[in-house]
Amino acid sequence: MIIKILGSGCKNCTALKENTEKALKETGIKAEVIKVQDMKDIVSYGVMQTPALVIDEKVVSFGKVLKSNEIIKILEKR
Repeated sequence: MIIKILGSGCKNCTALKENTEKALKETGIKAEVIKVQDMKDIVSYGVMQTPALVIDEKVVSFGKVLKSNEIIKILEKR
């Protein structure tokens, strides 16, 4: 599984990355977490608000910082 955090590197983007890593640790799911900061790459996903969470090339959230329990719910559906 590949998880991408889309954003400019702001505190919200950092918080989303930390919450994602916490959710992965809690569930024991193995995934590669990648920060994407290039605006052309971010726009290519159709995202206009960051931070955004992309799991296996599918945008699952944008414009808000998900809590780790919210991320766990998304991961369990996959």
